[in-house]
Amino acid sequence: MKFVADAMLGRLAKWLRILGYDTAYFPQVEDRDLVRMARSEGRLLLTRDRELTRRRGLRSLLVESDRLDEQVGQLLRDLDLTVDWSVSRCAGCNTLLRSIDKEEVRSLVPPYVLREHQQFSLCPRCDKVYWKGTHWQRMRQRIERIQGG
Repeated sequence: MKFVADAMLGRLAKWLRILGYDTAYFPQVEDRDLVRMARSEGRLLLTRDRELTRRRGLRSLLVESDRLDEQVGQLLRDLDLTVDWSVSRCAGCNTLLRSIDKEEVRSLVPPYVLREHQQFSLCPRCDKVYWKGTHWQRMRQRIERIQGG
């Protein structure tokens, strides 16, 4: 499933990317352009704006809460989403990540990260490096808590 999130849902867009979902997010785009993108790319529009959900020919979901955990919980439940923990998308720009050799990231990550981790991914668009550090475990625990509640 592919998404496009309105300007009010930037944090949700980032989390959907972390969970492996293709999620477009452009905070400065007009509503008509979001609708056009959703229609032309077969994306589900995520919005907090009731008026947007009333547009004809548009697949959309009204995100009910302004709290991130509740938003993620709503999507997991309402859309029966599964979580992809493979680190497949850049949380910042939505680009598919590629695996990168440990030696290639030597100058891009702190020395302790290089010592502690073997697997790395790189965003070919924005050059951000990803690895499954302690933050990764905290994110998993947060999602498990959301799913359980």
